[in-house]
Amino acid sequence: MSELHKFLFDGLPVRGMVVRLTDAWQEILARRASNTATGAYPAPVAELLGEMTAAATLMQANIKFNGALILQIFGDGPVKIAVAEVKPDLSLRATAKVVGELAADVRLSDMVNVKNKGRCAITLDPKDKLPGQQPYQGVVPLFGDRGEKLDRLSDVLQHYMLQSEQLDTTLVLAADDKVAAGLLIQRLPVKGEANLEGTSRSDHDQSNEDEIGRNEDYNRISILASSLTRDELLTLDVDTILRRLFWEEKLLRFEPQAGLLGPHFACTCGRTRVANMIRGLGMEEAESILAERGDIEVGCDFCGKQYRFDAVDAAQIFTAPGDQMPGTAVVQ
Repeated sequence: MSELHKFLFDGLPVRGMVVRLTDAWQEILARRASNTATGAYPAPVAELLGEMTAAATLMQANIKFNGALILQIFGDGPVKIAVAEVKPDLSLRATAKVVGELAADVRLSDMVNVKNKGRCAITLDPKDKLPGQQPYQGVVPLFGDRGEKLDRLSDVLQHYMLQSEQLDTTLVLAADDKVAAGLLIQRLPVKGEANLEGTSRSDHDQSNEDEIGRNEDYNRISILASSLTRDELLTLDVDTILRRLFWEEKLLRFEPQAGLLGPHFACTCGRTRVANMIRGLGMEEAESILAERGDIEVGCDFCGKQYRFDAVDAAQIFTAPGDQMPGTAVVQ
């Protein structure tokens, strides 16, 4: 079961989180793999998307915001765009559009930043928008301060957090075909509570900026966190990870979040929604598709799940509810 763990370092201005996405991540991959039009994600794309999903979960859990956090990577390579979306209840989904072939050892810059024009965007889309309110979006390039290409998503996001919040942040990310996981360590803001919402916080912005790279406690803990390897992050349980990394530190841990209270997969698509779309096409158009193909197949543009309706299914769509035959418990 996917899980999120939050903790504080007692007496120190440092907080941390660990996320392990298992069933939620496997559902994302399974839906894409079952799509007959696209097939499974190439391994490098799946790894990037898994890291993005873990990172987006950490960032959503790190802020108080009633809306969706959307992390996007886009550019001029074969991966045109990759997106991970996490809502306040930690429901999540992810997708990527791939054009062309990818080598097995392809890097981030090769996938989306061939001409160093790639971008990373984080959007906060409020759930209950006020009249005229627009989503907040921050965008950073996929290169460092000297124009060098960044080939690790963690480096891109650390750079983003430093620019947008003036807060030192350490991220360790990893993903394979079973687990997408991440560790976040962050220096606490000097005053108030920093967030990604773009609100005016000039008073403590300068204080936080003055502290960048100077807090010895954070620097020590960051070095420890950065020693975590990819294999350790993917294979070890959270208790073991925290014990190995921070055995000399006193941690104040919160109740882990799992199940529907933790990270879980959810997409806005569904068979009922697709049926309503087919109904909107009209009976004549639906019958035309059935005559040509034998069934009506609709795939979700985001998660990739395909929904198929045969002639009997289609007839039910255009039958008044009171005239429909009783349903069956058998899954077709």
